[in-house]
Amino acid sequence: MAERFDTLFSGMSEEAAMRALRSDPAELDNPGTKYLAATRLGACTSAASLDRLIEAGSNTTDNLYERITRRKALEALGRRKDPKALPVLIQALQAEDEPTVVNAADAIARIGSPLDPQRVTALTQALNGPDNQRRAIVQAFTRLGIHDQGGVIDQCRQDDNPLVAGAAHAHAVRVEGDRQGLTPLMRQLRDENPGRRRAAVIDLGDAGRVEGLSGLIRCPVSMPLRAKSAFQMATNADGSIKPETTALIEQLLQDDPRRLDLEIVPTTEPSPQAIRDGLQHRDEARQYAAAKALMVLPRAQQLEQIDSLRDSLGSDYGVHYLLASCTGLLDLHERSDLVRAALAESAPQYAKSRVAAAWSCVRLKLHDQIELLSELGRSNPWQPLQWSCLRATEFLQQLRTTSGL
Repeated sequence: MAERFDTLFSGMSEEAAMRALRSDPAELDNPGTKYLAATRLGACTSAASLDRLIEAGSNTTDNLYERITRRKALEALGRRKDPKALPVLIQALQAEDEPTVVNAADAIARIGSPLDPQRVTALTQALNGPDNQRRAIVQAFTRLGIHDQGGVIDQCRQDDNPLVAGAAHAHAVRVEGDRQGLTPLMRQLRDENPGRRRAAVIDLGDAGRVEGLSGLIRCPVSMPLRAKSAFQMATNADGSIKPETTALIEQLLQDDPRRLDLEIVPTTEPSPQAIRDGLQHRDEARQYAAAKALMVLPRAQQLEQIDSLRDSLGSDYGVHYLLASCTGLLDLHERSDLVRAALAESAPQYAKSRVAAAWSCVRLKLHDQIELLSELGRSNPWQPLQWSCLRATEFLQQLRTTSGL
């Protein structure tokens, strides 16, 4: 997801980022500039910037800013996907700093190159660490398609921590062909703990079996997280979407709270304050429950509540998204300006609002948005938004043809 926020660092040139990465943090006006520079270089392509990231990824200095910079550099190397970075990433697996090992393991998986036996051994040895580290290592085994030679990953399926066990179940499904691992992951989608639900969504994406898609799309966690896993499950080797999954992908992206499994959280009272509080809750299930409460209000109250929320909480990413979605789901033509504004919002943190706006354009028959939808469908790199805009364009053009407009 970090790629969606590259524009936040666009003001820093590649040359300035490389200079900052070699600077002593104490000599910088803002020591945090150093790790921001590492993130910036993750979006570059030059050999010089890659070498600078490798150098930063090798830095074992114990200074706090240097440690954070190293973590960011390792993460950036994963984004660059150049096998040249593998030696420093393998070396980083031996670090005592858990986030460093996690970022190194994730970067190794993102690069995706086959590992020789010595490097597989290094990855296996990193299983001896804290739970977050163990989860990341198991995920790397899964995403690289490395078989469980000594049964160490299979043992993790019995772990007391469901996040470790879940990653191991995903490995069993995807790499070892044991589909029984889907059962505990599907069950975890309805866990009362939001972190466990999110982990199950990620693990089902890693498992890659379409059998898990129908449960995943109803899980009340963030739409972008579900979409990332869903596209992993629904995409063929050639990049096309499996035809039998199209309707499920559309249901997920349209994200109607009334079609989610919300029994795991208390019902939100359909009152202005309860809805407002729910929309700001940290648990996405509570946010969706609040949106569902909004949807049962009389139409006049829906409009009044949307106006009030837009004025007071319109910059909140989650609220902004749910308002753009509910406006279309409720056929509130009176607030079509909200949908147009959401579709035009180019700030990266509002990308999911543009997905909601694309589908709302279809429901509200906003034919004047076809040009923008078509352009986003051609050029936007984020698959959920690109796919939504292509489908919305197609649906609106069909409506225009059938209605003779």
